[in-house]
Amino acid sequence: MEYRPFGSTELQVSVIGFGAWAIGGPAMAGQTPIGWGPADDGDSLRALRRAWDLGITFYDTADFYGLGHSEELIGSVFGNSPAVVIATKVGHRLGDAGKVVLDYSAGHIRRACEESLRRLRRDVIDYYQLHSAKLDHLKQGECVEAMETLRAEGKIRYWGTSLNTFRPEIEGDYVLSHRLGDGLQCVLNVINQRAGAFVQRARVTGYGIIARMPLQFGLLSGKFTRQTRFSPDDHRSFRLAPELLASSLDALEEVWPYADAMSISRTSFSLSYCASIPGVSTVIPGMRTPEQVESNTKDIRIFSPAQLSVLEQLYVNRLQNLVTLFEQQG
Repeated sequence: MEYRPFGSTELQVSVIGFGAWAIGGPAMAGQTPIGWGPADDGDSLRALRRAWDLGITFYDTADFYGLGHSEELIGSVFGNSPAVVIATKVGHRLGDAGKVVLDYSAGHIRRACEESLRRLRRDVIDYYQLHSAKLDHLKQGECVEAMETLRAEGKIRYWGTSLNTFRPEIEGDYVLSHRLGDGLQCVLNVINQRAGAFVQRARVTGYGIIARMPLQFGLLSGKFTRQTRFSPDDHRSFRLAPELLASSLDALEEVWPYADAMSISRTSFSLSYCASIPGVSTVIPGMRTPEQVESNTKDIRIFSPAQLSVLEQLYVNRLQNLVTLFEQQG
C-alpha cells in the first residue's frame, strides 16, 4: 500500500481508503432509499479488519450513513487507535416525515460532532467534513466558524468540504479563494472527470483531495449487465435506472480494452485511474465485504501522463455525455 500526505496537513493516508457508506446498511428518508440495501454487520466488521490487514489506514464515513450505524461499526473496530485516520461528515439530518434536511447551523454541527465522537469511540475526529454544503451556507459563514471553533477546542484536527457531485467548482472556487479548511472531497472517476481541472488548482493551494465514487455506483467494477437490478432500499434503484445502465454499459465498451491491455481487472483499472491523478491523496471505493476489500486493493498502478491523456480524450469524445445523463437522473 502506498501512503500519501493529505495536502499540507500532518495526516498520512493510504492511497486506497475505505468508503463506509454501504456498511451503514439500509436506511430510508421517507420513501426514498439513502443506503445501499442490506448489509450484514458480520461481513462489515470482517471487511474493516481485512482493510487494516491490507494496509488501509483511511476510513471515510458520515453521521448520515445508516443514520449513524456506519460510524458505530468503525468505532467498534478501531476505537481511539491513532494508527488510523477517521473522516466523517456533518450537515444532513432527517426532518419531518423523513425529509432530508441540510443543517449547517452551529448548534447542529456541535451536537452532531459530539454524537459522532461517541459512536466512533474517539477523543478527536481526524478530518471533519461539511457534507455537501451549498455555496450559500459557506458564504453565510456560521458553519465555517463552527468548524474552526471545534478545531480550536480539540474536537477535530482538520476540516474540509465534500463538494457538489456534478459541479464541484461552485463551492470549490469559494473554498479555495477564501482558504476554508484543509481538504476537499469530490467525485472523480473514468466516467466523470469534471473535477480534474479543479483538483489541479486545489493541489497547488495545498488541499488534501479525496476522490469519491471512483467506481460510479459499481459500474466501473465491470460486474453489471443489462439485467442488473437493485433492491428498493438501494439508492441505485432510482439513480441507475435500466435505461441509464444500458447507456453506460455501451459507452464503457470503449474503456475496457485499456484494462485488458494492462492485464488488470476493471476494478483495479478504475481505481488506478483515480490514484494517478496528480493531487489526489486518497481514493475511497465503497466496501462491505472482505472480498470487496481485497478486490479494491489489488494491482493499483500509477498511469503515465500519456495514459491519462488517452482517457481524458475518451472522456471528451464519448463519456462526458454520460455525466449529463447522470446529472439529469439526480
